[in-house]
Amino acid sequence: MIEPDDVEEGRVRLSVDGQKLTGTLLTPEAPVPGFLFVHGWGGDQEEDLGLAEDLARLGCICFTFDLRGHAESDASRDEVTRQNGLDDVTAAYDYLASQPLIDPGAIGVIGTSYGGYLSALLTSIRDVRWLALRVPALYPDEHWEVPKAKLDKDAVRAYRQQLRTPQEDKALSACAAFKGDVLIVQSGKDDRIPPEVIASYQAAFKDANSFSHRIIAEATHAMRDPAHQRLYATLLINWVEEMVRASRRSYR
Repeated sequence: MIEPDDVEEGRVRLSVDGQKLTGTLLTPEAPVPGFLFVHGWGGDQEEDLGLAEDLARLGCICFTFDLRGHAESDASRDEVTRQNGLDDVTAAYDYLASQPLIDPGAIGVIGTSYGGYLSALLTSIRDVRWLALRVPALYPDEHWEVPKAKLDKDAVRAYRQQLRTPQEDKALSACAAFKGDVLIVQSGKDDRIPPEVIASYQAAFKDANSFSHRIIAEATHAMRDPAHQRLYATLLINWVEEMVRASRRSYR
């Protein structure tokens, strides 16, 4: 259940399973679409605020937030499971969708790494029109309730080194059923997400309305280089602008 405790100057606190999540709601003057940002494991919403501000200028309502176990959360990251993460993302989506100016049929989700994995899973339980994934991760379905920090890292690494199908992976199964528009951004020098993971995602999105795949050749997984960050921002903003413009034409 979503329980906004405090909304002041765009700052929001949500209660999920007794845990507190903090978020920032950015509202433009004439919004129609909405975009939810989901950061990666070990990150926080600060990584997404600049991009959210850019999309707000396009006329979108954007919501960034911190997953439990991150930033101001009082939960221990070592005890957070993937189900907890999916619950957090679902609660954040529901909060965004509840905003009075949001078009419920025009909501996009932008996820990075672990956040991309959770975003893919979200599409199986919520209506998502646009899905942008930067260096999306994959994890074996087994041990779902084991804290994410305690998963066998060697097993995860081995899992990612083989092509996976929707029949053996719940995140890819969600992608196979997705009918919206997709953008995947890959880092050419990613030491965590091998090409096999990106190829598995790409093959799964067989029924997507549109699919775009971009590679930032010299970027690492974390993408700390400001030049690479600017390139990613340009790719994402141009894609969103194209998607939003097309959706607005359909209203006429």
